[in-house]
Amino acid sequence: MNIKKIFCLSLLAAASSMAVAEHRWSTYHWATSTGTVNLPVIDSSTSDWQGSLDGSISRWNQSNSINQIVEAGSESRKDRKRCTAVSGKMKVCNAEYGFNGWAGLASINLDNNGHISQGVAKMNDSYMAGDTDAERNHVMCQEIGHVFGLGHTSEDGSSQQTCMDYSNDVNSQWPNNHDYQLLADMYAHSDGYDTAADPGGSSEPCRGGPKKCGNNMGIKVIARGRMQIWVSPGENGSTWIHRVTLAKGQNDIVHD
Repeated sequence: MNIKKIFCLSLLAAASSMAVAEHRWSTYHWATSTGTVNLPVIDSSTSDWQGSLDGSISRWNQSNSINQIVEAGSESRKDRKRCTAVSGKMKVCNAEYGFNGWAGLASINLDNNGHISQGVAKMNDSYMAGDTDAERNHVMCQEIGHVFGLGHTSEDGSSQQTCMDYSNDVNSQWPNNHDYQLLADMYAHSDGYDTAADPGGSSEPCRGGPKKCGNNMGIKVIARGRMQIWVSPGENGSTWIHRVTLAKGQNDIVHD
């Protein structure tokens, strides 16, 4: 699939995401044959983020549609900086990714059927090292929510008391009942196969850092407030979709 075709498809997806009911991120979801996403989560976060990750995992697992199984990942600086995606799993990392514009980044890979086959959630310590626990909880919980296919409940700073809003409300650190109901609606059907825990997906388009890969997030297809969506080609006809949360006061993004 060439980049022009991906660009056009992504514009359609971005446009449709605004029209999809509730706050889904377009129609993106993991394929499941059971109605439950049994998703291994590779923990490559450092100890100062552990509370945010544990809290996010625990609360998202309160959904009957989500069952995250945590696996220990590498905590080396090099591996956390790369945060290489693994097929059939979500990987969560924090590192000093640089003053590139973003505080949090969620990336998903879509297979040929449009289902999520792997995902990455990154927290940028270059901006967030001095943030409060509540702010860290909000960003961690939100990036993980994006990997499940959720969008934002708001992007104007208003609070719906969920981590999926863009507010500074201390009551917006975790999912709420509306998030759980939406996940139940999203995963109520059977796709006939499972992409979680499946080793047969596509690898990332580039496994190096910015100096080696340049901007491996591809083309920016939508920018709205502190939210941006980028798209890039993956292997075997798959597509990478990247959802960016800009750091406070940032207007643009330079590179991943």
